[in-house]
Amino acid sequence: MPSSTTTETPPSTDDVSLSPGLKQRHLSMIALGGVIGAGLFVGSGAGIAAAGPSIVVAYALSGLLVMLVMRMLGEMSAAYPSSGSFSAHAERAIGPWAGFTAGWAFWVLLCTAVGLEGIGAAKIVSGWLPGTPEWAWVALFMVVFCGTNLAAVKNFGEFEFWFAALKVGAITLFLALGVLAILGILPGTDSPGVSHLTDFLPNGGEGLVIGLLASVFAYGGLETVTIAAAESENPVKGVASAVRTAMWRIALFYVGSMAVIVTLVPWDSKEVVEKGPYVAALDELGIPGAGQLMNVVVLVALLSAMNANIYGASRIAYSLVERGQGPKALGRVSGGVPRIAVLASSVFGFLCVLLSYWRPNDVFSWLLNMIGAVILVVWIFIAVSQLRLRRRLERETPEKLVVRMWLFPWLTWVALAGMAAVFVLMARQPDTRVQLYSTGGMTLALAAVGFAWQKARARQ
Repeated sequence: MPSSTTTETPPSTDDVSLSPGLKQRHLSMIALGGVIGAGLFVGSGAGIAAAGPSIVVAYALSGLLVMLVMRMLGEMSAAYPSSGSFSAHAERAIGPWAGFTAGWAFWVLLCTAVGLEGIGAAKIVSGWLPGTPEWAWVALFMVVFCGTNLAAVKNFGEFEFWFAALKVGAITLFLALGVLAILGILPGTDSPGVSHLTDFLPNGGEGLVIGLLASVFAYGGLETVTIAAAESENPVKGVASAVRTAMWRIALFYVGSMAVIVTLVPWDSKEVVEKGPYVAALDELGIPGAGQLMNVVVLVALLSAMNANIYGASRIAYSLVERGQGPKALGRVSGGVPRIAVLASSVFGFLCVLLSYWRPNDVFSWLLNMIGAVILVVWIFIAVSQLRLRRRLERETPEKLVVRMWLFPWLTWVALAGMAAVFVLMARQPDTRVQLYSTGGMTLALAAVGFAWQKARARQ
């Protein structure tokens, strides 16, 4: 059994039974729209309220870290396409226990996120149709996206293609209107100039730290494209294209939209948190119905995230089982789809929804804290794996280095230092400290189970 000191394991066969049903246009749009996640629309309001205009700096700093992570992940995924993505890379580079830990931690994160996004989407629809139960809407959304993922991977691709197209179109229009308003050339509006930017750090460095932590977790979901690439017609080309365009997508959609919002709307406006920053900005422009239209876009973003997370969770679970790291039933494939894994992921997500109603103050709260820093744990596994695999690739199969990490190994170490800094900042904040410790406990428990399993397999 491979360990951190063994030679490279053979290429994974965990994708043999999956059907390559995703086309290049699907992957391209998943890469483009996947960066516009629910966290951007829903979670950015709290960051703005804490950091004020300096939220632009927070998103820029966290965006740089995410770009480095995506570059590292892209390098490995282009060399070793796998539905297990970073989990398979961690197993190959560090050992089976690392793949087990990263994979199952991410599975729990994705399944819980499915439930959270379903709740968010149900709140929007219930607001439009008062009196309808939120849990019923969540159940409907879960059935729809579970059904599309059960049928064929191309159904997931088609849904994400059109979801992404709508999100990209909406945020591009938002940016265009915002820039025109800022320049004073949008009819019926007066330019605010820089009047809302004068108090750049209203809550000092502490506010910036809170905004930075909020922005880091808004970038979750970018990993889906490397998981989906394994079921595409040309995995290497898809991953390479997605990674190479990540920089301008993050800069435009995240940093650009934050700059437009804090220029148009006072950072301490209650509407930024209550209605959401995008709706508040459009209401500020006085465009009739624009706020409600943006609510439709937020709903689409939440539904898109549900669809993508059910897909990602099922493929991560399938890959783990194919590598002997989970219940065999989850690895059964029919029609090119791991249908048991899809069902299990959907059921876990809906169970999280029920817990939010039944046990909101203990079990559900504990679950949310447990997944609070999982994405950072995954990023650390990605960076360490890339450090080890890059040297191995250069020595043994340099032709596989289609995508290369910039300034290796220095920027990889810079990224690891950035992740360590985020951990330190989380430990300083009372709210995020609980998340950090809870995630740490889950990670250590999974690592212990994975290591025991690895030793048992090695003895056999």
